[in-house]
Parts: sequence; C-alpha cells; structure tokens
Amino acid sequence: MKDILTGKTEIHLTPGLGGFLFEENTAIALKRLSDRAKLNGFDLKIVSSFRSYETQARIWQAKATGQRDLLDSNGQKLDFTTLNEEQIVEAILRWSAFPGASRHHWGTDIDVYDGRVVDENYQVQLTPKEVSEVFNEFYGWIDSLIAADDCEGFFLPYNTDRGGVAPEAWHLSYRPIAEKNLELYTEEFFMNHLNSINELSLKDIVKSRSAEIYQRYIINIAN
Repeated sequence: MKDILTGKTEIHLTPGLGGFLFEENTAIALKRLSDRAKLNGFDLKIVSSFRSYETQARIWQAKATGQRDLLDSNGQKLDFTTLNEEQIVEAILRWSAFPGASRHHWGTDIDVYDGRVVDENYQVQLTPKEVSEVFNEFYGWIDSLIAADDCEGFFLPYNTDRGGVAPEAWHLSYRPIAEKNLELYTEEFFMNHLNSINELSLKDIVKSRSAEIYQRYIINIAN
C-alpha cells in the first residue's frame, strides 16, 4: 500500500477514458460521468489522471530550479529570481504536490475540462482565468452535481481557498477510494516518506516544516 500512496507502482490501475490510467472503481464512475456530460452538451476531456512519483518529481524539480513557471494565487507568473527558498516551496505547493504526496498517485484524482469549447490543438492551462473565461459553463455544471451529491462519487477536494492548495475547479476526486487512502496517509507516513528520499531540491525545507505542510497541503480539503 505504501507504493500506491506514493505513486511508485501501477498495480492498482486500469486503462479507462481517453486511454488514461485510473483506479478501477474510479474508471467506471468517470465513464458514467462522461456519458452524462455528453447528454448535457459537454465533452469531458482529461488533462491528467494517475501521475507517478517520477513524474511528480520532475515537476517539482523543474519548479524548484526555475525551469518551470511558478504562479501566484491568481495564476500569474512569479519572478523566480526574487524568491527565497521558503517562498519557492510555498509557490510550488500552492499548485503542485510534493512528490509522493499527490492525490494523483492514487488513480482516484483527475483534472478535467470541456473539449467542446476548444479545438484539438488548444493547450489547457488550468488557471483561474481559464476557469472563468473558457470553461465556466462546464465547471458550473460540475459544481451543481456536487452540490446535489449527484456526481457519481466525485467531489472537489480544492473547491475553495483554505490557505493551502489553490482552488482547482478542474480537480475531481473519487471519494469512496480517495477517502480511504487519505486516512492511511498519516503525518507519520509523510515524515517516513520524507526520510526515505534524498534526491529532491528543497526537501530539507519541506522536512523542517513537515507538520505544517501536512496540515495545510495534504489533509486540508473539502469535506
């Protein structure tokens, strides 16, 4: 189970919508949601589903070293050269999980958008501006399903700003499985994971603030 929680195995996954990998129950529920989206005039497309530890580590390293943009809470680019290491860690965690601590490792979490309103060459940005200006109708439909507890078991873990991960209207999580995984992902588990890795930039800062980061960025989600 440790490797599932930290994204170091794919044994819990199965191919599903769009050829992406999902936890099996999540794949079934997402297909149902996709079919309902079509009936309502939407085309549910996927940006990201399962993300391995290695993939998350590449994202982290690129952001930690200034090779990939850091964004503020409004999705605007920050000047990497003006930030100290503590500020870089905060900026990364606002939009990207620490490797081994991402919900995407579990195969239960999916980033989605509406392919109906953009062409096939459109590069999805997943920013607040895009949510309001491009995909507002689709995400509004998702919101209405969740409010009615009628979203095939999915919820939005980052539906509002709680001082941790920025609001993500596109990030669906399959509650029946993800909830169980989060229960297993204790603060002790997180610390043990931090102690088991050596290769990541800024890891020492994350480790020194592990209790705070666990509370703000790992378990700080919607009920």
